[in-house]
Amino acid sequence: MKFRMLAGTSSLLVLTALLSACSSGSGETADGSGGTSELTVWLMRDSVSAAFQKEFTDAFAKAHPDFDLKIQIQEWDGIGQKVTAALASNDAPDVIEVGNTQVAQYAQSGGLVDLTDKKADLGGGTWLNGLGEPGAWKDRQYGIPYYAANRVVVYRKDLFQRAGVDPAELRTREQWLAATRKLNRGDQQGIYLTGQTWYALAGFIWDEGGDLAVQEGGTWKGALDTPQALAGMRFYEELQALGKGPKDADEANPPQAEVMAGGKVAQIISVPGGANVITEHNPELKGKLGFFPIPGKTADKPGAVFTGGSDLVIPVASQHQDAAYTFIKELTGDIWQKKLALAMSYVPNKTSLASAVASDPGAAAMAVGAAQGRATPNTPGWAAVEAENPIKDYMTAALTGGDMEREAAKASEEITRAMNSAS
Repeated sequence: MKFRMLAGTSSLLVLTALLSACSSGSGETADGSGGTSELTVWLMRDSVSAAFQKEFTDAFAKAHPDFDLKIQIQEWDGIGQKVTAALASNDAPDVIEVGNTQVAQYAQSGGLVDLTDKKADLGGGTWLNGLGEPGAWKDRQYGIPYYAANRVVVYRKDLFQRAGVDPAELRTREQWLAATRKLNRGDQQGIYLTGQTWYALAGFIWDEGGDLAVQEGGTWKGALDTPQALAGMRFYEELQALGKGPKDADEANPPQAEVMAGGKVAQIISVPGGANVITEHNPELKGKLGFFPIPGKTADKPGAVFTGGSDLVIPVASQHQDAAYTFIKELTGDIWQKKLALAMSYVPNKTSLASAVASDPGAAAMAVGAAQGRATPNTPGWAAVEAENPIKDYMTAALTGGDMEREAAKASEEITRAMNSAS
């Protein structure tokens, strides 16, 4: 799944991505003929900057002169249908970047190369769970973790200092609530949190040991009505009440970064790129914004977060599968992952590389949270849930006086129906 907030702010995070290709060199193709063979790769808009793309393609050309690398930038809008059509064709690209939670639906079609036996070679033992787990389908690995992004708390340094709140000391939810109460005074909102920010709710549910849906006997079942999920929703309700976020809208309506730019909000839950939007709308806040990981239920680990980002896959129809694997191994290897993380303020694909972004405050906060990263239920049927999104309706109903347990049971039934009707 493409990270929604990331998509909304990407133009502020990176340069416009450009099509580029490495220079071709002499040598033989895989079939033994002279000349070069074209290796076609689809990367998504803004997953790399123009500068990073040029550096990588130049290096790849030098190391592999027998392949002419063609990186083609794709738009997220409508990409699902385009990838599905490519996988069913005889002329698919050799490598495709896909959203991490989209891998299952493409693997189900039988159009992806099984890369399970490559996990050790690719350092799979230290992959972020939020990328590696959704990249697998029925215990086979099809998607190779590429990069990650997740939500953190973006806060006003000046307002925190004025209230005597040290963000470094906010290690637990209770500490976070207490600090937010201190920040919530007068016309100043301690936090701006809308009623339908369901990705944040998912993290609170995971912290409680619950989930959005569970699999029982091969059948998926909505799980919002479990005691653990209800505990996560109750915390969400308590936190959301410490601001004036609308209970019947998500973080995009209105854009929460623009609301914070108004100057009366102490903190929001967002990807770090949201800070760029805030300062674009209010330059006076430049230098006044900071980041910290979402606090956990206990102090020993940060809060669980939804991990957005991408995996790389190889279509079965690729004519150059060995070269495609070489491309993936290099781009997801430690050297280029460190470069990509610094260039794009992403979280690297492995927990062992978290220190690579230590100099970037936003990315460093993301990396801490990414260690507790999760993804939505790993099944093609989840796409149907998001299309209807009964979770949002449930949240609004629970926050506006509805019986939480009854509304949770209703939403769970709708999740069950959607997941199993689509499978």
